[in-house]
Amino acid sequence: MTETTMNADLGLTDKNGGCACGHTGHGAVTSDPNSDVVRSHYLVSGMTCSHCVASVTGELSAVPGVESVSVALNVGGASAVTVVSSAPVPVDDVRAAIVEAGYEMVSG
Repeated sequence: MTETTMNADLGLTDKNGGCACGHTGHGAVTSDPNSDVVRSHYLVSGMTCSHCVASVTGELSAVPGVESVSVALNVGGASAVTVVSSAPVPVDDVRAAIVEAGYEMVSG
């Protein structure tokens, strides 16, 4: 299994994977009591390239309350997506954004 950590703005792709942009969970939420930041972690299936990462990042960034999104691309498996917000974002809103991007949130 190949795992590559990518930021959407880098434009990097995993040379071991083809692009699945034909597009075909429940997340964990953590917060720091000394901070106003909430980090929610999700698994998303079907992403294989920087375009996939950019699509998911763009849709999630448009969800009200989302401050930033990071993706650890895992070609051939579920990619880890972290959503940072100042308050918890409803999981249904996250799921809808991921589906709108053309991917699936994996249940945990």
